[in-house]
Amino acid sequence: MEREGEERFCFIAEWYDPHAAFIRRYQFMYYVKDGTVEMFDIKNHRMFLKKTRIETIRPEDLYIGNTVNILSRQMNFVDYGDDFTRARLSHKKERTLGMIKPDAMSKMGQIIDLICQKGFLITKLKMCQLNRNEAFQFYQEHQGKPFLDTLLNFVTSGPVIAFELMGENCVSQWREALGPTDSAIARSEAPQSIRARFGKNKTENACHGSDSSSSAARELEFFFPSNGPSRQNTAKFTDCTCCVVKPHAVKSGLAGKIISSILEAGFEISMLEMFNMEKANAEEFYEVYKGVVQEYGSMVAELTSGPCLAMEIRAQNAVHCTDLPEDGLLEVEYFFKILGR
Repeated sequence: MEREGEERFCFIAEWYDPHAAFIRRYQFMYYVKDGTVEMFDIKNHRMFLKKTRIETIRPEDLYIGNTVNILSRQMNFVDYGDDFTRARLSHKKERTLGMIKPDAMSKMGQIIDLICQKGFLITKLKMCQLNRNEAFQFYQEHQGKPFLDTLLNFVTSGPVIAFELMGENCVSQWREALGPTDSAIARSEAPQSIRARFGKNKTENACHGSDSSSSAARELEFFFPSNGPSRQNTAKFTDCTCCVVKPHAVKSGLAGKIISSILEAGFEISMLEMFNMEKANAEEFYEVYKGVVQEYGSMVAELTSGPCLAMEIRAQNAVHCTDLPEDGLLEVEYFFKILGR
């Protein structure tokens, strides 16, 4: 639905009220022309927020599964609010799975940077180590093919980074960005493609991409299950420190460049995962700063303003930049033992 001369998108948004221990639902309206937001309380049948400009909310933030901050409340978009919004945005918000394979892990920063430059939005990301049974499950459509054993040996030879990409016609656009399956052919036919730049051959070809919308749905559920346990992470919890790429840097497309700088400095990134921090988690993570630094409130607000990237960084005698050496391990454990379960 849209007012005359004014485009408006509508979503169903949920907010967990910690005082009432109750999930409240709202109609969330975003007016494209002036970037204003309006909200209606569904249960109580009343206006919750009159048209207000929220500087931190942009059109690219409007997708199901995203979390935005409004009046210090974390609102989670759970569905489209009307047919107009569904029709206008659903094809622009197509999702697919991408995966950096073991041979290209040293180039993860460059690949993530390239993904951002091409206009894809990374909405989920996790470094994993697949065992052979998991790899067989993932590549089940290749059962009986002569190259399967080689492929399974390769994909289980080291960690991989799986990520959910979102964008217009995302499945086909990501396949185009990857280039031909054989990296040698990619170098001649699509020299600027990811496989041409970072792949070695037909098996060690840098990255994976779903070949259809149905495959994308299955593969995303494999790495990011809606129910049940998640894939085993790769955190080592030794000689480590915690690095968090904050939401403003992620939104600005700087994550890949930051990762590359860390690797170029000689550090190992042994675990990497994207998180959407709830306020209670951010307050707990920054608890040591409460009452100590004036910026505590703004630090919490920033960490909950969008997705962040948490990393376990390893090196001999690694020292955390925030005071004490032991804090590094504690913060790594907080992300990858507590939040990452």
